[in-house]
Amino acid sequence: MPPPTHLLSLMALQGCIPITHAHLHRGSGSLGIIRPAWYKEKVYPENKVPSLEHNGKIIGESLDLIKYVDNNFEGPSLFPKDPEKAKFGEELISHVGTFTGALFTAFKADDTVKQADAQFDYLENVLKKFDDGPFLLGQFSLADIAYIPFVERFQSFLSAVWKYDITAGRPKLAAWLEEINKIDAYKVTKTDPNELVGNYKKRFLV
Repeated sequence: MPPPTHLLSLMALQGCIPITHAHLHRGSGSLGIIRPAWYKEKVYPENKVPSLEHNGKIIGESLDLIKYVDNNFEGPSLFPKDPEKAKFGEELISHVGTFTGALFTAFKADDTVKQADAQFDYLENVLKKFDDGPFLLGQFSLADIAYIPFVERFQSFLSAVWKYDITAGRPKLAAWLEEINKIDAYKVTKTDPNELVGNYKKRFLV
């Protein structure tokens, strides 16, 4: 599944929230997800995936989706009540596009490893901010859900193509990934690394 859909699935499973999926097929190369005509016409006019229909309302941006699910379904919130953490959490989630965009650019650059270093150093420094747990805001939160689907893919791709270990010299990042991989909801949403690498090779190395 693509990272945005991975975000929503992980969020739903972690919160034990029943969501009915409508699966769309992945195209080859750079085609991405193939959306049938009915999806844009009947489900989400902006034609983006994933989207969620709840109480007659359609939400279709993945980061907005995980916030919506956290705010509108029963269960403990995955966003901290502490004002400092909440503010920093919003900043982290807002930074996802910058983080991923920089790495997508790096994959087509001559100095891929150097550019990747800067992004994973950023995460290592973020993980040093709170000392009450191994996650981005100390305790597991929406911020972790927002980043892990992308980091999972970047880790596999960089290792396979450039022999680059994103955890080398980054003990906090290594510990974060170790703890993430213990979460049952994450385990069942992980994608086969070989599939991830194959998709990224088609997208960035052709």
